[in-house]
Amino acid sequence: MSGAIGADASPHAQAVADYRALVQQRRTQRVALLRASSGWLSYIGSGRLSDGVHRVGNAADNDVQLPGGPAHLGMLRVDPQDGVYFEAEDGVAVRVGGRPFVAGRLNTDAAHDTETRLDLGGQEFYVVRTGNLFGWRFRDPHAAARYAFPGIDYFPIDVHWRVVAEWHPQPTPRAVVLLTSIGTPEPLVLAGSAEFVLQGHRYRLQALRDESDKRLFFPFSDRTSGRESYGGARYLFVELPQGRHIVLDFNLAQNPPCAFTPHLVCPLAPFGNLMDLAVTAGEKNYMGPR
Repeated sequence: MSGAIGADASPHAQAVADYRALVQQRRTQRVALLRASSGWLSYIGSGRLSDGVHRVGNAADNDVQLPGGPAHLGMLRVDPQDGVYFEAEDGVAVRVGGRPFVAGRLNTDAAHDTETRLDLGGQEFYVVRTGNLFGWRFRDPHAAARYAFPGIDYFPIDVHWRVVAEWHPQPTPRAVVLLTSIGTPEPLVLAGSAEFVLQGHRYRLQALRDESDKRLFFPFSDRTSGRESYGGARYLFVELPQGRHIVLDFNLAQNPPCAFTPHLVCPLAPFGNLMDLAVTAGEKNYMGPR
C-alpha cells in the first residue's frame, strides 16, 4: 500500500472481497456487543443527583425513583467533598463484585470503569461524577430495547474511505476538555493528529485518549451529521501507530453510545474535527426500533 498522505490505502483488487468481509465481520461483532445483556441498549434510566440525602428505589415516594429494582433500595448521601455514601434498606439484597454490600462509599469514576455498581439481582444501579456534578444510571439486562433492536443502517462499504494519514504525535500529551451531549466537561488527552487528503482537500483530525483505553479516539463530524448520521459526532478507534503513518478507515465509523440510548453521555466532536465534506461511510443515524 502507498505511504503518501491521503493515498488510497485500499487492498489490491483481488483482496477487495476479503476487505469487505472483514468490515462486515467488525459490524457483526459490534451489533452483538450492542445486543449483549451488558450493552448500551440495557440502560433504561438515568438522572441528575443534587447534594444531600436521597431515598432511592422503584416506589413513587422515593426522592429518586428508579425504573426497576426494589421499592425502597436505600439511602444515598451526596457530597462534593466526601463523595457518595450508600446504605441499603433493611432486608434488601445488594451485592458488589458478588459479595453482599450493606453500606459504604461508592466509587463514581465511570471514566475509568471503576465505578461501584450495585447488583440488584441482575439489574444494576450506580452513580457517576463529572467535576462537581453527580448523576445516576440504571441498567436492566432484560431491557425491551435489546429485543426490539433492529440493527444498524450503514453507508455502502467503499474502500476509498480507507485512507493513509500522516501521523503527528503530540510531543508532550496535553490535557483537553470536550463538551458532552449534555453539556458537561469530559477531560481527555490530546495524543496527536492525523493529516490526510480526501476529495482534493486536506484535513487534520485530532487524536484523543483516556487512561482506560490504549487506542486513539477520533471524534469527528461532517456534512452528514444531523442528517444521515448522528448529529453530535461519530467515532473512529485506531491502534496507536508505530511509525509515521496511520490508517483511518471511515467504513468503521461508529455512532456514540448516546445515539442508542438517552441514558449515556458522550463527548462531542471538537471544533478542529469538523470535516467540510460528506463522509458517506460507516454507521448511519440510529432511528430506533421500527
